[in-house]
Parts: sequence; structure tokens; C-alpha cells
Amino acid sequence: MAKDTQTPEVIFEAEDLCISAVREDGTDLPIVKDVSFQVHKGEVVALIGESGSGKTTISLSALGYCKPGLTFASGEARLLGRNIAGLSTDELRPSRGINVAYLAQSAAATFNPSIRINEQVTEAPVLHGTKTQEEANKKALDLYRALDLPDPETIGARYPHQVSGGQLQRLMAAMALCGDPDLLVLDEPTTALDVTTQIEVLKAFKKVIKDEGAAAIYVTHDLAVVAQIADYIVVLYNGEVKEAGPTDVIINDPQHPYTKRLMAAINPLPEESDAVEPHGHAAAIEVRNMDAGYGRLSNGEPAAMILRDINVTIPKRKTIGVIGESGCGKSTLARVMAGLLPQHSGEVLLDGVALSPRLEDRGKEELRKVQFVYQMADTALNPRQRIKDILGRPLTFYQGLRGKARTKRVLELLEMVELPPPFADRYPHELSGGRNNASTWQGRWQQNPRWSFVMR
Repeated sequence: MAKDTQTPEVIFEAEDLCISAVREDGTDLPIVKDVSFQVHKGEVVALIGESGSGKTTISLSALGYCKPGLTFASGEARLLGRNIAGLSTDELRPSRGINVAYLAQSAAATFNPSIRINEQVTEAPVLHGTKTQEEANKKALDLYRALDLPDPETIGARYPHQVSGGQLQRLMAAMALCGDPDLLVLDEPTTALDVTTQIEVLKAFKKVIKDEGAAAIYVTHDLAVVAQIADYIVVLYNGEVKEAGPTDVIINDPQHPYTKRLMAAINPLPEESDAVEPHGHAAAIEVRNMDAGYGRLSNGEPAAMILRDINVTIPKRKTIGVIGESGCGKSTLARVMAGLLPQHSGEVLLDGVALSPRLEDRGKEELRKVQFVYQMADTALNPRQRIKDILGRPLTFYQGLRGKARTKRVLELLEMVELPPPFADRYPHELSGGRNNASTWQGRWQQNPRWSFVMR
């Protein structure tokens, strides 16, 4: 019998796709420029490139969606053979969540904090009538187990704030998969996961895609993730395709200079050894005999004790990584040290002086010295304020800068993270996820803190 060499069904295809922004004078500013690629059944296509290269904008075209201020200029975005570019929301509604599902970068911004998890996970198939509530509940439970979530039988009864960030990210995957979609659009959905969990989740994604005969577009800057999950890679720069091909070819034999630079970044040159520091390494911050948890029992003990007898000494001029699986207490430790969560017992010392457990009891100088960089920029930045106001507010609060001096410092901070001056007048939703993360970092770091917590 002859071998079947038939090409798998095309689930999604971008053909000469152009997406533009509209300038104030009404002219078009090209953002995505003549992009073409296909995603076949059972295949994962990765869109890679630096922040602002157009990855998310292109992936959202698979849902027929453009961010505010953008519009489909020309070309086609075909989902299951139908051009969905430019269709109305009413025309697209039947396919969203059923034919195509989206996994965002930030699970915290995806879930409604006032609704229990299982109700949100099962909403799409029940709402579209493709599953009964009982069938959706069974599917959700199977996904909780497949995604290695703790207490799968009961986790759906919790609220989003009652699970860790990594667990919430996996629950978002369950929400997208519950409707058995033909195409998954994965916008860096494993960013919040530890390495061990990330590998398991990627395996689960890959298995579900193969078993269900679905397909996926995977948006990422993480080439280690690409090597694990992608069958095909599209390399983007400034809204254009620079190179495309099978994963092993792009990783092992890149042709375009930009792709070569991306691949070279995987193995950077070793850093020089630290110079001898004349003043030694006195402790900047210490945690002594600390217990912490969430909730309160009648006897005053935490309802859920997360950290027990923690002792940490962190020297000045050093960066310390706190690692562990999702839910092990990494964020809880950082919250206690920053004053966002009062400890049950023990103490936190800054330069040898004990800090008040409660943030509101700390002085302005103590607040300035200990800063917290959140995991997800889109939940940390006020969507109603421009970048210049978000960065400028702490400059005025902590350093008293106003007027031209404040504007000058804001522009210097943007330059430090390689963002151009016009970005100061933009709102957070007008920047890519990577650009927003840079803004979040500078919003905290600009106060010259003695200590900063950076959440992965």
C-alpha cells in the first residue's frame, strides 16, 4: 500500500496579512506587513521575535481581532477556510471559544475574581451549547488532572485568588481547552510557571493538540519553549517575516542574520568574575524565624500556613534567586518581605533594623527602599493613565520631581529600557507585553531602592 503523503488540513492561514494603526492625521502606519504562514491540523507554529515585533498582533488575527487603534488593512486571515479579518463581533462570536480559543499571558487579568474557577472554565462550551454543564464539568475535571493541578476534584470550587499564579495559568489552559477548539492561540502562557511545571504543561499542551486533532499558534520569546513544543517557526522583526521553517532547521541552521542573533542569545558569553569589593557584603535584608500564611483561625493562627521557620540572609550588591515549584511559597516570601502580607511570627530586617510587618505602618523612606515588581504588567499598570503619568507619580512622591525635571527623568528611564520617547504618551494597552514589563520595572526601580523583588 502506498504511503499517504496527503498534507494535513489547514486550520489557519495568514496570506499577505497587513495590519495598520491610524495616525492622528488619518494616514495608516503599517504594523504587520505582508505576513504569510499556515497552521495545519496537529501542528504547533511558534511566532518568535523581540518585544514589539508583532507576534501578539498577528496571533490575535486568528480570532478576527485587532487591538484598539489597529485595523486590518489588506490580506486575509482564514480560520477553517473562512476569511475572518474584518468580521463584526456578532459574526465572530459563534467561533470564539469553540473553533478558536485564546490563552493570554496573564491569567490574573483573564479570570473574574468574584466568580468561582469551575464556572469560568466551563462557561464557553455551556454558553455555546456544545456541552451540557455536566459534560463540561467532566471535561474540566479531566483537564485539571492532565494539567497536574492539586486537588483536582475541589480546585474548581475555589476563587482565583485562592490558587498560586502558576496554578491559575494552568487553569486558564483548562478554560481554553474545555470547548475542544480547533485552534489554540497561546500567548506566552507558561511565563508564570516554574521550569518543572512548565515542562509538564508543555507536554500536556502537545498531547492534547495531537490527540484532539487541533492546532496551535504559540507566541513566545523563549527559545527553550520553542524547542520543546513547536513543529514550525516563524521569525518576526518589525512586523515582517524574516525566516520560517521547521523547528530543527531554524534552530540548528538559521539563515537570516536576525535569526542568527536570536539563536546566539541562547548561549551568551560567560560573564567576567566579580571584582573584589572593598566594603564586603553586609546583609541588606534578613528574614529571621518567619512563619506566614493566609486567613485566620479563631486562635489567631493562619488558616493555611505557607511558610514555616524561614531564615534568609541576603548580602548587599547581590541578586538572590528564590526558586521552587508553583505554590511552594516564593511569592508569599516576597510579599512578607515587602510588607504586602504581615508575617505570623518572626521578623524582617532592612540594614539591621526591623521593619513593621504591615505596609501601612512603614515610613516613606522604608517604602522607597523596598520595591516590588509584579509578575504581570497588565495587572500592575493603571490602564487609564499614560506611561508618563505612571512613571512620574512615584518620582514626585518619593523624590519631589515636577515639571521639566520629572519629564526629563521619565524619558531617561524609558531610554534605559530601549523604549522611544513617544511611548511616554501611550496607554499600557498600546504597548506590547514586553514593553509593559519594562515600564513596570522602571516604575519601581526609578526610586533607587535598596532592595527590589522581581516576580517572574
